[in-house]
Amino acid sequence: MRDLAGAAPPVVAPSVRQRPRLSHLDVLESEAAHIIRESAAQFERPALLFSGGKDSMVMLYVALKAFRPAPLPFGLLHVDTGHNFPEVLEFRDRVVAEHRLRLTVAKVEDYLADGRLTERPDGTRNPLQTVPLLDAVTRGRHDALFGGGRRDEEKARAKERVFSVRDEFGAWDPRRQRPELWSLYNGRHRPGEHLRVFPLSNWTELDVWQYIAREKVELPSIYYAHERDVFQRNGMWLTAGEWGGPKSGETVERRSVRYRTVGDMSCTGAVESDAADPDQVIVEIAASRLTERGETRADDQLSEAAMEDRKREGYF
Repeated sequence: MRDLAGAAPPVVAPSVRQRPRLSHLDVLESEAAHIIRESAAQFERPALLFSGGKDSMVMLYVALKAFRPAPLPFGLLHVDTGHNFPEVLEFRDRVVAEHRLRLTVAKVEDYLADGRLTERPDGTRNPLQTVPLLDAVTRGRHDALFGGGRRDEEKARAKERVFSVRDEFGAWDPRRQRPELWSLYNGRHRPGEHLRVFPLSNWTELDVWQYIAREKVELPSIYYAHERDVFQRNGMWLTAGEWGGPKSGETVERRSVRYRTVGDMSCTGAVESDAADPDQVIVEIAASRLTERGETRADDQLSEAAMEDRKREGYF
């Protein structure tokens, strides 16, 4: 059959098939795996910052998947404030044992005990993590640390690169960050410097939870709704504990809550929730107009530049 101009129509081979389109989660996973593999190739002694929280758990899950069936070619590092949630620490240790991973724990309490650090009046230990972290980098001779930071968490992180250069004091300078055109990552650094690598840079909190639901990634129980004794301070539901809460006038109540992020009990707030599984959490997050750190992290509310100040000092 010919058309009106007399030309025969093009012939399409019946064996030619269209490739299935990747979902946005497939693209994010592929990018994160590429960043982790590229880092393992460029750096001699990288380590993955692992708290047992959802972002570090997703990062670890992707890393294990990226190198399977080979073992993970680097270890894990956690800075323990001494005020972490017991459920999260139990989960952290179980994951490490299950996958036969190497875990190094730097403890803030060791630094308080020998006077290298001093307890803050407000009882919050999150800002005290910087010195133990940098000492652990020096002792382990780590030239790169994988972090689970995402750019939707806090304004300062939008200035971050995937490969973020830190000077010999661990400090971050946004003017020294390098361009990363065409997903090319430059890991070169001077002696004493190291890099922070963020494989989840282009993920959002919603992406993380959708990935958790799809891949059935296990998380600590506190990420889902449960009954807990909490008290309210500065608009956040905090867990009572030896760190300094509740104070006089603060009433402990039994509430159904869950945590959007995990960290030091003194600064990590819960949200009231009935979400008992990832799908229900996704519905909650999709309706929220507040970031997880803006709603539930007191240490990020100390000032508008709280996170950026901590990055300049060597943390995150």
